[in-house]
Amino acid sequence: MAIVMSVNAGSSSLKFQVYEMPEEKVLAKGLVERIGLDDGIFTITVNGEKFKTVCDIPDHEAAVKMLVDALLEHHVVNALTDIKAVGHRMVHGGEFYATSCKASDDAVAKVEECIPLAPLHNPAGLVGYKSFKKLLPEASQTFVFDTAFHQTMPAENFIYPIPYEYYEEDKIRRYGFHGTSHKYLTERYAEVTGKDLDDVNIITCHLGNGGSITAVKNGKSFKTSMGLTPLAGVEMGTRCGDIDPAIPGVLMERHNLTVKELDNVLNKKSGLLGVSGVSSDSRDIEKAAEEGNKRAILAKKIFDDRVVETVGGYYALMGGADAIVFAGGIGENAIDTRADIINGLAALGVKLDSEANNCRGKEAKISAADSSMEVYVLPTDEEVMLARDAYKDLVSE
Repeated sequence: MAIVMSVNAGSSSLKFQVYEMPEEKVLAKGLVERIGLDDGIFTITVNGEKFKTVCDIPDHEAAVKMLVDALLEHHVVNALTDIKAVGHRMVHGGEFYATSCKASDDAVAKVEECIPLAPLHNPAGLVGYKSFKKLLPEASQTFVFDTAFHQTMPAENFIYPIPYEYYEEDKIRRYGFHGTSHKYLTERYAEVTGKDLDDVNIITCHLGNGGSITAVKNGKSFKTSMGLTPLAGVEMGTRCGDIDPAIPGVLMERHNLTVKELDNVLNKKSGLLGVSGVSSDSRDIEKAAEEGNKRAILAKKIFDDRVVETVGGYYALMGGADAIVFAGGIGENAIDTRADIINGLAALGVKLDSEANNCRGKEAKISAADSSMEVYVLPTDEEVMLARDAYKDLVSE
């Protein structure tokens, strides 16, 4: 038995979960928000009871200190040395990593080299790592990359049709994200169905405020909808997804926008929010659509159609698939959206069991008996994937 932590550090936040491994029993979980501000928020849940503190949290090191102190205070651990390993989410590993890796000076240097590809996320991940390393010097530390699962894509699915030297010199290519989630869904589907991982041919739909779809062929990522950045692919809460590449230049010229201003428009003002003018939250969109709001109806239709278009295209590229798997906030909870997407795939022979689809946030097979593909809802668990990889590194030492 070993106590292992999963950590997801953002620029001003820190999400954590504490496990007893290998049983994967959750001992505590929580979130530190508004790091760097004098009204920071620290929340921890132990044995179903939530504790919240609002105070000055100047930096990530202070946040980590609050976290470990709370673990001692609530008797999650008896001493800090009880924490044997920490798994850190690192968004971008570039072409360096196809799996997680043990933290080292070389790994840190490679993550730093990938900062231009993930300027907001990689620095935050490294700050979190360094803070934990300082306070838990004896613990094993592991980097788990969002991009790693997608490193199995063949070249034709990650090379962009632009001058090849931009790939050779600048590493401009499709990387894909949400890899930890897509990997979890692949492995969980294999467990649920009793299939060997090498025999898993599915299309995983991680749909939330951010969304991506992955074709998994023989248990490995074959193609994924996000690209060089998480802006590509399907319509998202505030992100545009795929658009005509000439649009940015037109907008910059007509509205005198800087690159940074345009990036803000496409990442934070587009998607469901931009089209509907109502909200970035799909629940608000569905409610407004039911009330007859035409732009909300349009935003939802664009979302549904993009998912159908991507799933259908991947089905053809793969030469068929055994199942579609929904996950993420929308995928796990939006009953009507799932139904609209599956109904949109009727030409492929996919059929929904409406009664089985009437579920939220739990594992379920929602396809009809005579459906050409199985359809599952499998709530994702990225945190446990971080803990699993950290524990694997720990026991291999």
